[in-house]
Parts: sequence; C-alpha cells; structure tokens
Amino acid sequence: MTDIAPRLDSVRAQIRELEQRYDRPSGHTKLLAVSKTKPAAMVLEAHHAGQTAFGENQLQDALLKLDDPALVERKLDWHFIGPLQANKSRAVAERFAWLHSLDRLRVATRLNAQRPAHLPALNVCIQVNLSGESSKSGLAQTELTTFAAQIAKLPQLRLRGLMTIPAPCADLERQRVPFRRLRELLEQLREQGHAVDTLSMGMSADMEAAIAEGATWVRIGTAIFGGR
Repeated sequence: MTDIAPRLDSVRAQIRELEQRYDRPSGHTKLLAVSKTKPAAMVLEAHHAGQTAFGENQLQDALLKLDDPALVERKLDWHFIGPLQANKSRAVAERFAWLHSLDRLRVATRLNAQRPAHLPALNVCIQVNLSGESSKSGLAQTELTTFAAQIAKLPQLRLRGLMTIPAPCADLERQRVPFRRLRELLEQLREQGHAVDTLSMGMSADMEAAIAEGATWVRIGTAIFGGR
C-alpha cells in the first residue's frame, strides 16, 4: 500500500477550499485522477479511496488497465486525455466514457462511426491550443466555431466543452489568463446554441488558477500518484 488515500483526501480538501475561496458551488469542480504510466494496483488503491474517474493518455498502457482482472468489474469512468491518432480511435470509441482532446474532424467522424449503438454518446471536449505553439496539440481559437458545429452533427458524440494545456507558469495571475480565455470561448459556444457545460483545465501545478476561472474537471496526477 502507498499513501494514495491521504493524497486523494488532501486534493479533495484543496478543491473544496478553492471552490469556497472563489465562490464556486460545492461540487462544481470534479477530480480526474490521471493514472497514466501508473500500474493497475495504484488505480485500484485510488478506487478503494473513493475515486471513480481516471485519465489516461497512452492507449496501449490504458488498455492493459481496462483489461486487468482487478479493475474490469469495477465501476470506473475512463477518460482519454492525450492526442489520439485516427488509426487508434476504435478502442476509445468502444471503451472510454470521455475524450478530452478532440481536435480533428477525421478522428471525430471515426469515433462517431465506431461508437457502439448500445452505449451512450461519447462525451467529448475540444482541445484548444491557446498559445499557438506548433508543438502542442489542439485546435486554433479561430477554428473553434466551425469545428464545434461539425461535431454537433455527429449523433454518437456529445460535445460537452473545452480542454486546454497552457504553457507552464509559476505566477497565479498569469496562470489564470489562458483559463479565463477558455471560459470565454465556452460562453461563446453557449451563445451559438451549444449545450456545453465542461471546462477541463488545471493540473497539479495550476489547479488553483483553473478553479478560480471555473474549471469543472481538474486533471491531477502527480499530487495523487507521485512523480513519473
């Protein structure tokens, strides 16, 4: 056994305190435990401590956990949060509840075709590249309106909101800037008629800034599972 349970308790307490500090309703911010590169045993330990939503960004590693006998009977919500290649979309369509990193129409159309009819529509967030860095995944802000309209036409996908991974920064006020912009973009989508409700933003190092700007999912790995 490790110290995952007390780490989870600490992160949850921080989230509750930050919700209060920034006048967010209790429960507004949900915790996604990022279990990438971590073994199934650590996921199971986190589940025993009450965690049900887990994020993965490496598909082969994730599938080993989804098929692990210790986890397969658990009621876990699996979220894919990394770049997704079109030729690997089927596993996400069939096995995951959420995709946080959608940024290409080809991937979206494949996911829509591959999502089994007996499952609910796949929850998707559009990843937005707010910094404009070519090395980072994500859609340019100028492409968002058109892309969201295209996704809304795919019946096996449910557009839930937006995700971003900003450049690292240690200053709280500077951290808030891209998260504020993502919130503004979400509000624009609502004005355009999209029923979006999700801001997937914030990790261990910038969780406070994300919650201050309205995050509904924070993606926390290191603070729960330790370094990689």
